[in-house]
Amino acid sequence: MKILQISASYKPAYVYGGPTMSVSMLSEQLAKVGCFIDVYTTTANGIRELEVVPDQSVNIDGVTVTYYKRITKDHSHLSPALLKAVWQTIKGYDAVHIHAWWNLVSVFSCMIALMRDVPVLVSARGTLSPYSFQNKNKRIKSLIHYFVSKPLLKRCHFHVTSDREKSAINSVVSPKDITNIPNFVRLSSSDHITNKNTSSPLRLIFLSRIEEKKGLDILIKALPLITFPYTLTIAGDGEANYIAELKALSKLNKVDHYIQWAGFQNDNKFGLLAAHDLLILPSHDENFGNVVIESLSQGTAVLLSKFVGLSTYVTQNNLGWECELDPADIALQLNLINNKQQQLSHIRKTAPEKILVDFNEDQLVQQYITMYHNIITNG
Repeated sequence: MKILQISASYKPAYVYGGPTMSVSMLSEQLAKVGCFIDVYTTTANGIRELEVVPDQSVNIDGVTVTYYKRITKDHSHLSPALLKAVWQTIKGYDAVHIHAWWNLVSVFSCMIALMRDVPVLVSARGTLSPYSFQNKNKRIKSLIHYFVSKPLLKRCHFHVTSDREKSAINSVVSPKDITNIPNFVRLSSSDHITNKNTSSPLRLIFLSRIEEKKGLDILIKALPLITFPYTLTIAGDGEANYIAELKALSKLNKVDHYIQWAGFQNDNKFGLLAAHDLLILPSHDENFGNVVIESLSQGTAVLLSKFVGLSTYVTQNNLGWECELDPADIALQLNLINNKQQQLSHIRKTAPEKILVDFNEDQLVQQYITMYHNIITNG
C-alpha cells in the first residue's frame, strides 16, 4: 500500500499548531508498521520559510518527506514545484491523502489526483466547518466552494476526528463517505504528574495557538467574575498585534496581574500542563483538540466549549466540563469547578491511564490502515 500524504506544512513548522503534529504523527505511525508513505509539503513556516533543501527527499523520523518552495505565503501556499511533482508521480500511489483545505496546494493536488483517477482522501482539519466559512473572506470562500470545492469534494472520501467534525462536513459537502478516527497525539514518556496543594490558588492554563477562534478574549472577560484565588498561564504563540490586543483587554478588565504569558511551548508543555489544575479551551471551533488529550495524559482536567470536537468524549467520561461561549457561563463553571477538588483529584489519578487505553497507537494505526484499504478497494 503506497500512500502520498499532501500537506501545505509539515514539521518542524510548529507555528501552525496541532494539524502539523497530527499529520506527522499519522505518517510516522504508518511508516513504522511498514506502509509506504511519502509526504509532499512546502517550506511554509509562518512568515518565514523552513531552513531545508527544496526538491530533495529527506528522512524525517522514518518518513520520506520532500519540501517544495512556495511562491505565496500564508495561507495560499502556492507551490508550482509541488504541483508538478504531484502530476508526475501521482499514478505511482494507491491513494492520496490531502490535509486541510483552503490552500492552493490542497485544492490543485485534489484536482490533479481526480483527473488522474487516483482515490482521494481529505482530512479537512477544521477548515471546512460552518465557522470557517463565516470567519474570514466569507463571500470569496462561498463562491470558491460553490464553483470549485463542492464539485471536487463530492468525489472524495473524508476522514474526520470527531462526531462534531462529521456533522460539520455533512453540512457543507456530500462526500463519497466519511470515516471517523481520532488523531494520533504524541504523549510524554516522562511522568510529570503533580498533586495540588489545596491551599494554593487554582492554577488555570490555556495552551494553544493564540488566534481569534480560540476564544481567549471571552476567557479574559470571564476572569473578573471569578470568586476564588486563581492564576492563569497563557502558553502559545500568535500574531503580535492580536496578542497585544488581548494584553490590553486583560488590563482593561483589571486581571493582568493574574496572568502569566508563557509563550510557545514544545516538549516542555507536558510538565507545564501537569503543573496546573485545569486546562481551559473556549474555542469557537475545534475539530478535535490535541491539547485536550495532552492535558488529560498528565492528569490535568479540562473545561471546553461545546464547539471543541472532544467535548462529548470529555463529558461522557467525566474527565472535565463543558461551557458556553459566554464570559458569565465560563465564570460560573469555574466557580463550580473550584468547589470540586475531589473530582479534580480523581481526574488527576485516573485520566492518564484512560487516555493510554482509548488512544492506543497500535489500535489507531490498524483503523487507519483499514480505512485506506477500503478507499483503495472502492476507488
